[in-house]
Amino acid sequence: MTTTSGVTPPRESAADRFFRTAELDTRMLAMVIAVIVIWVVFDLMTGGIFLTARNLFNLAVQTSVVGIMATGMVLVIVARHIDLSVGSVLGFTGMVIAFLQVEVFAINTAWGWPLAILAGVAVGAIVGAWQGAWVAYGGVPAFVVTLGGLLMFRGATWLVTQGRTVAPLDPNYQLLGGGIDGSIGATWSWILGLLAIALMVWWSLAARRKRARYGFTVKPIWIEVALLIVLAAAIVGFVSVMNSYNKPRTEIPRGIPVPVLILIATVLVMTFVTRATKFGRYVFAMGGNPEAAELSGINVKRTTVMIFVVMGILAAVAAVVQTARLNAGTNSLGNLAELSVIAAAVIGGTSLAGGVGTIVGAILGAVIMQSLDNGMVLMSVSSAMRQVIIGLVLIGAVGLDVYYNRRRR
Repeated sequence: MTTTSGVTPPRESAADRFFRTAELDTRMLAMVIAVIVIWVVFDLMTGGIFLTARNLFNLAVQTSVVGIMATGMVLVIVARHIDLSVGSVLGFTGMVIAFLQVEVFAINTAWGWPLAILAGVAVGAIVGAWQGAWVAYGGVPAFVVTLGGLLMFRGATWLVTQGRTVAPLDPNYQLLGGGIDGSIGATWSWILGLLAIALMVWWSLAARRKRARYGFTVKPIWIEVALLIVLAAAIVGFVSVMNSYNKPRTEIPRGIPVPVLILIATVLVMTFVTRATKFGRYVFAMGGNPEAAELSGINVKRTTVMIFVVMGILAAVAAVVQTARLNAGTNSLGNLAELSVIAAAVIGGTSLAGGVGTIVGAILGAVIMQSLDNGMVLMSVSSAMRQVIIGLVLIGAVGLDVYYNRRRR
């Protein structure tokens, strides 16, 4: 077969035909394989420590902070911007939350810590709006604005308490950090896991019926069933591992930690925002072609401000998890977190050229980043060498993104 220009198109391989029929994202599949390889290699190099229930539980909690912010970084990068200030905003909002709990609201009052959280989230939104306004209406590049924010809000973190560490925090608030009692237990973990599987099956069947009703191609039923079985097995495996880690000196399973539940809720909300709202469609339209988006009637400036507002809110949510986990507000909160967050988004397939990115991909990127860091800690790799390796991983991820975009074009 030849095209109208007389050029014979390349023949589609059986593998390419399968991926197209199954509608599988090859980049996402490659990341899943990368996670498995990283875990197996680290488990072998640490003498079987890496894949223990205890370490995987801690890895899940560690991934939550980076993953929460990475979902917002996807929108920022998709819209062709960057946010270098997320670590400092996390530190600033976290210190505000801790300060309000200890110094302003009585620590034993039932309403003190919820009000502190609301105040911290509001501060995060205001910070995001302030930075977004400079980018959208001031015409200052996001790189410059957020680089200034990195310095400003790191200094503001110190100014909130004049450098003092604020602790301890409310016992109920500490549950949000996934401490000894910061999990939902085995029974509720299984209920949540089975509910997730049921919703996944329902969603798949509903989407299949909808596509058939409108005359779109549907996947072969055996592929649909196979994918559902694989995903269900992953959910069952995750719940089993979380339930395999017991509380200290007891036989009581911890179950899914609260920070992971917060991450899951964030992923669901952000996935809905990107796929089912006008705001999400506007962000991707802006990233694909900003000039065409503006000519089509999209309020690019207002959308840009909202992107940074969302990023600020998510940084505050991550600050809640981090301070609750540490049971303190410290000046080092969020230090260099921007590196991990940006790397997670880019490794997860978010293109620095804009217009391309997924929330699930960013979470896989966060898992890869935290797995590398966690594994190197278990191997007693120095902090300096860990930074070198993670920096090289980030450069490699951007290089792969450039190569992938060239092939796609």
